[in-house]
Amino acid sequence: MYTVKKLENGIKVIMHQIPYLKSATIGIIVNSGSFFEDKENNGVSHFIEHMLFKGTKRRTAREIAEAMDDIGGQVNAFTSKEHTCFYGKVIDEHLPIAIDVLGDMITNSTFNENEIQKEKGVIIEEINMYKDFPEDLVFEMLTEQTYRDISLAYPILGTTDSVNTFNRDIIYSYFIKKYVPEDMVVSVVGSFSEEQVIELLNKELGTFNRNSKGDENIPSYDFDAGRSIMGLYKDIEQLNIAMGFQGPSTYSDDIFPMMIVNNILGGTISSRLFQEIRENRGLVYTIESSLTSYNGAGMLSIYAGLTKDNLHSVSELIKYEINQLKKNLISAKELEKSKEHLKGSYILSLEGTFSKMYEMGKNLLHGRPIETPEIVLEHINNIRMDDIERVVQKYLLWNQMNIAYVGPVKNVDKLNEELKSIFE
Repeated sequence: MYTVKKLENGIKVIMHQIPYLKSATIGIIVNSGSFFEDKENNGVSHFIEHMLFKGTKRRTAREIAEAMDDIGGQVNAFTSKEHTCFYGKVIDEHLPIAIDVLGDMITNSTFNENEIQKEKGVIIEEINMYKDFPEDLVFEMLTEQTYRDISLAYPILGTTDSVNTFNRDIIYSYFIKKYVPEDMVVSVVGSFSEEQVIELLNKELGTFNRNSKGDENIPSYDFDAGRSIMGLYKDIEQLNIAMGFQGPSTYSDDIFPMMIVNNILGGTISSRLFQEIRENRGLVYTIESSLTSYNGAGMLSIYAGLTKDNLHSVSELIKYEINQLKKNLISAKELEKSKEHLKGSYILSLEGTFSKMYEMGKNLLHGRPIETPEIVLEHINNIRMDDIERVVQKYLLWNQMNIAYVGPVKNVDKLNEELKSIFE
C-alpha cells in the first residue's frame, strides 16, 4: 500500500514501502515540459533540467555527481512534453543523501550566467544530434503536424533559435513560476522509514516557494488533427515514414482497448503489420505501431523503415490491414492473447522501483486515482469485443491521419500526391 502526506509548504509526497528490498528510488516530478511553453521560450523546461545539475550554493556540478557516485547511487533527470522528473536510486541506508542532493538541486541552484551560456552550446548540439537520427526526426515532424494547433507540437528540446535567446532572467522566472508546491510531487518507493523521509523532505523542501501559486494559464488540449503530408529530403539510404491517427488520452476509458488494438496491429513482433509486411513479404526492415498518450490527447502511430521503391506496396498493405481491422475487428483468440501480453508487460514493469515511483507520482500530480496492480489487471481483463469496435471506429479515421517522411526523396510534391491518392 501507499501513503500520501504533505510537506509544510504543500508539496505532496507519495510513499510505497517494499521492506524486502535493500534500495529506494526517489523522484521529484514537476508540471513542467514543452506543453507549458510558447514559441519564444520553447525548450526552457529541458534547459532548467540541465541547469539544476550545474551547481548550487553548496555544491559544484562535480560535487553533485560525486555525492551520488561515492555511495554507488544513481542520479538523473528527464523532461517530457508534460513533466520534468529528477530522481535518485540508492541503497536504503543512503536515502538521506539522495534527499539532500535532490533537495539542494531544487532549492539552491545558482543558474550561473556563464554556465547558461556554455549549456546553450551543449543543448544545440543535442538538437543537431537528433536531426541526424531520421527515426527521431520523422516522429518529431509527425507530432508537429498532428498537434499543430496546440503546444504539444513544440519539441521538448526547443529550437536553435529559441535556445539562443535564453538568459538567466528568462530561465529563472520560468523556474519560479512552474516549480511551485501545488505543481510538484515527491514519490518514494523501496525500503525506508516514512517518518524519516517526511522529516528530511521538510528540512530540504518544506519552505521552498512556500507562498507561490500554480500557473492558472494551462494550455488547451483541444485540437483538430486534420490531414496533412510532410516530407523532408535527406541524403540517406533508407526512407523513414510515420503515420499518425488520433488516440485516447492517458486516463481515458479507451486507453486499454486501444492498447490491445496497438498490440495486434503493429505493437509486437507477432503483430499483423510485422508478420505480413516484414516476415511474409520482406518489404521493410522495421515496421511497428506505438501508442503515445498525454493527459488530454493521444496518438496511434505507425513507423516503417524501407527502401523508397517499396513505399507504394507497403502503404497499400498498411491501408489494407487497417481496413481489415475496421471491417472484421479481431478474433476472440487475438483478444485473449493480447490481454495476456498486456498483463505480462505491466507486471514485469513493476519489478523495478523506478516505474512504480514515476507512475504513482504522475497520477498524484494530476489528481488521478493511484490504482493498485489488481485494479489495472481488472481493467485489462474486462476488455470486451465491443470496446475494440468502439475505439477502432472512433480513432482509425483516414480523414484524420497525418503522414511524415524523411529520406532520399528529391521530388517531395510527387510523393505527397502518391501517398494522398493511396490513403483517400
